[in-house]
Amino acid sequence: MVGPLRAVDVIRKKRDGGKLTPEEIAFFVQGAVSGTGWMPYQVSALLMAIYFRGMDLEETACLTQAMAASGQRWDWSDLPGPVVDKHSTGGVGDKTSLILAPLAAACGVYVPMMSGRGLGHTGGTLDKLEAIPGFRVEWEPEQIRSILRDVGLIMMGPTAAMAPADRILYALRDVTATVESIPLITASILSKKIAEGIAALVLDVKCGRGAFMKHRPDAEALALSLQQVGTAAGLRLVTLLTAMDAPLGCCIGNALEVKEAIETLQGRGPEDVTALSVRLAAHMVLLGGLADSLAQAEARVRQALQSGQGLERFRRCVMQQGGDPRVLDRPELLPQAPHVEAWRAPRAGYVAALHADRLGQASMLLGAGRARLEDTVDPAVGIVCRVRPGQKVSPGECLLEVHYRQDQSLKAALPLLEQAVILEDGPPAALPNEPLVLHTWGAGTA
Repeated sequence: MVGPLRAVDVIRKKRDGGKLTPEEIAFFVQGAVSGTGWMPYQVSALLMAIYFRGMDLEETACLTQAMAASGQRWDWSDLPGPVVDKHSTGGVGDKTSLILAPLAAACGVYVPMMSGRGLGHTGGTLDKLEAIPGFRVEWEPEQIRSILRDVGLIMMGPTAAMAPADRILYALRDVTATVESIPLITASILSKKIAEGIAALVLDVKCGRGAFMKHRPDAEALALSLQQVGTAAGLRLVTLLTAMDAPLGCCIGNALEVKEAIETLQGRGPEDVTALSVRLAAHMVLLGGLADSLAQAEARVRQALQSGQGLERFRRCVMQQGGDPRVLDRPELLPQAPHVEAWRAPRAGYVAALHADRLGQASMLLGAGRARLEDTVDPAVGIVCRVRPGQKVSPGECLLEVHYRQDQSLKAALPLLEQAVILEDGPPAALPNEPLVLHTWGAGTA
């Protein structure tokens, strides 16, 4: 006769390379949330066992579903249109969410975008939005439903009742060096999206120097895991693998990136930001059943961009979420750093590389990011890249524009800035981030 489940037996089984049953996984997740049968050190022990032994597709799918079921799950069946979201694994200068959400909403998609804060050298959508004076990212459920119905989108943080298992497990992963596990990353991302109540999801998995996954095989493994587990959970998914060797766009830092996002919605943003935002929004439109092909979906998104409908949808979002809509016309109302320093080329040459990771780390040291979740972010500081890879530069030409508040933070960032822009005598044989979209999995990829 089999006795009751015990934490130590589940830990031992995974430690020795065994496959956990759905019952054992549910027991683990329920125990992590309630504290019944599992002590925090036992939860940490199983996380470490998963880190080393891994999980197969079935185990990862069970973990994802159990985490999603640990709290509130949204139901948007009363909305008169498709409900689709997008998630990025994070990169340097990635402000596409601020652009694609209003563009998709202008095309008829309802976008309940639940995002996170930045940690380390990659930025967070919530930090960018809070750079807009007055903008609120925390709302009560009935307010969330009202804003989404009225505007077609809401950009917010996850509610406390949504997938509480993820919050508990991530806090332990962060302090036990078990973050870099594909099954745990997959379950963390998708459990929140399933609990969000969406019907379809577009995933942007970054790959390169400035990404969480720096090597293509690792990024592809994560992308496939997300695609397969999400599909098994009943979501309609498209997963893009996109390059993140150089920053996306020119601006790094919260208010600076908001300004660039607004410029993109005005039709005058950087080419790479515009192209990727349009492509991601087009996949959202296609997954929502509002176009017959990706080409048709992309044409609809570009029309929303060129007509200004996307910009006006963002304006409505800012107003409904308590922000100052004047920033869309007067970017000087966004927070501004008191000091700006030009980082100039020491000699003539060609920009062989613009290291996204070093620029992201330098921006964090300036105060634009956080090393720990409890750190305070300065919305005004950051870096503007005045050159792109492959560009020819002259001696004394401005390479980077550094927006900073304190001299000591600038001094701390200087060594990274010195290493961020690589100059060579001749034009580079191959440029990073070409092409920007490296691969696509899922429906509507052609």
